[in-house]
Amino acid sequence: MTNQNHFTLSFPLQSPADAKALSEELPPMMPGLFQAEDAIGTIHYSRFTVLSDKSLLFLGDFDGEFSQLMADLAGHAGPVFDTICRHVDKPPPTPVADNADAFIEWTAEHLLHAATLFSAYPDVTAKEIKALASAAGVNGAGEQRPFLVILPIKSSIAFVEVKLLLHARSRQTQKDLGTVGTPHFAQFVPLENNQVGFFTVYDGTFDTYIADFTKYIGEVFDLIFKFIKDPPPSPCRKHLQEFIDFAAAANRTPIGLYKAYPGLTVQDIHALIADSKSQERSGK
Repeated sequence: MTNQNHFTLSFPLQSPADAKALSEELPPMMPGLFQAEDAIGTIHYSRFTVLSDKSLLFLGDFDGEFSQLMADLAGHAGPVFDTICRHVDKPPPTPVADNADAFIEWTAEHLLHAATLFSAYPDVTAKEIKALASAAGVNGAGEQRPFLVILPIKSSIAFVEVKLLLHARSRQTQKDLGTVGTPHFAQFVPLENNQVGFFTVYDGTFDTYIADFTKYIGEVFDLIFKFIKDPPPSPCRKHLQEFIDFAAAANRTPIGLYKAYPGLTVQDIHALIADSKSQERSGK
């Protein structure tokens, strides 16, 4: 049993100009960040997105403890976070590589907590998945895609209602996501200004994903749509095209998408795990 975790970090920005600057400065730095994350070896997926003129989000799925990951990122990817910190309101001291403890403390204070967490393979680490694929000679031909949807809630009272709903329904939502069969990781995360983010990494095409999604997990969105501004018609499984259009319009393009094992689908990974367990039982 491993210790998988998720983080959503919110970096408060000084001004709209800083949000614009980061959207231009961060993309060229992604190859270096991805190399650092490969070296760290505990991250499954990560990506940035500019949430608003006031906030940059950094989110990811990883193995182990948050403080250790932040220490590793400070040591391996310091320049990326030094660049971000130039645009942050009340940032931690830089260079972060020389101030790792302060960076860990600052990020812990700016960590947003998910209302729902899902993993398609919660018992394996990123390193184990890569090792299983390498041993089996499997590269995978799948396409892992990000889905970052921000849902604006009508009011602060409705926002509280949605958070309670998501917490109460968390186990059923996790079960439903597993039934879909294509999401690797997924989270509902309460955000600033009465918003809720739904973040996933999934296999296949967008339209197919959304169609499967409405079939197996549409119910939770039908419940949330009662509380959001300008919702699509519901139930969403009966209004598939409208839901596809709504999701496409609400989907944010991430800055960078790190993938520890690109090309491997959820089903590929499940097959690798099953083969490994079968070999263990047969004593190979």
